[in-house]
Amino acid sequence: MTEKNNKELSQEQSEGLLETLKVRFEKNMNRHEGLEWAKVQEKLNANPQKLWSLGEMERTGGEPDVVDYDIKNETYVFHDCSSESPKGRRSVCYDREALESRKKHKPENSAIDMATAMGIELLTEDQYRALQELGKFDTKTSSWVQTPPNIRELGGAIFCDCRYNTVFTYHNGAESYYAVRGFRGSLRV
Repeated sequence: MTEKNNKELSQEQSEGLLETLKVRFEKNMNRHEGLEWAKVQEKLNANPQKLWSLGEMERTGGEPDVVDYDIKNETYVFHDCSSESPKGRRSVCYDREALESRKKHKPENSAIDMATAMGIELLTEDQYRALQELGKFDTKTSSWVQTPPNIRELGGAIFCDCRYNTVFTYHNGAESYYAVRGFRGSLRV
């Protein structure tokens, strides 16, 4: 998606993205039973920067969709719902510190930096596990998730995947990166 006026989509881009999101929303009602697209679209129309972030999620292969509604804060929660870790966000280490610590063969970016630039957050481990209740995700890939500070301070980071119909959480050095590991994002609108 091309930027217009500081992270806003053009009218044409907005309309195209909203149509894509609507089709996905209607096709996957099991992810958001009881919610109505018209109300989601109303929120998106009122928040052009959030729509831009969803456009970035879509552009990088995340296939974002509504997975929850926070009644207390009156916000819709979108997660990347692509079957595998988004293609445009793979081969990244965990964060900037990890990226800078690599002496050779640095990846182009880090998961945290990319998410921040997109205006989204990495899923937490709990969010990742909840997403797995809605379908089969990451059966061939893996996704970095938010790492607790005590693990990160020791140089590690955590990631998850789903094998044998079971969600696994693993650890690795935060500076590691693999062609099949990316990250899934979350956005509240």
